[in-house]
Amino acid sequence: MESFTAIDFETAQGYRWSICQVGLVRVENGIITNELNLLVQPPNNYYWDRFIDIHGITPVKTANAPTFDKIWHEVAPFINGQTVVAHNGLAFDFPVLCKTLDYYGIQEPIYVKRCTYQIYRQGLAVLCKNNNIALNHHDALSDARACGELYLIHLLKSTNQ
Repeated sequence: MESFTAIDFETAQGYRWSICQVGLVRVENGIITNELNLLVQPPNNYYWDRFIDIHGITPVKTANAPTFDKIWHEVAPFINGQTVVAHNGLAFDFPVLCKTLDYYGIQEPIYVKRCTYQIYRQGLAVLCKNNNIALNHHDALSDARACGELYLIHLLKSTNQ
């Protein structure tokens, strides 16, 4: 079975370079082998209220968190040269990663992009409910886990056809 990393980012603002939480789940041969859940201080630790309302992360929670450039060395092995899966990844998570790396002057790694929204054409919450997958929506690690489970379902269906 294909190995992959499921990712999710939460942002502090509408700007794609404002990551405030990273969730990463490494799946090898159908088994979760590693997870990473990090709060990240966005630039100037500045948040839009409506984004706080979505994910509940506040400037107080990230006041002492490292900026993305300081945690990239932890994130990079999950992404560099890997198949990376995100729900709505082509419209959100992959551009967020690209813009954030650009903001900090870090070169974007080469990786294969997969999107569970493109596969299923439904929202994450609906898919999780329909497939009995636990979800604490807009928590980056929970969203990444759910995305990983959905991609595993897709891979199993693809190999059984």
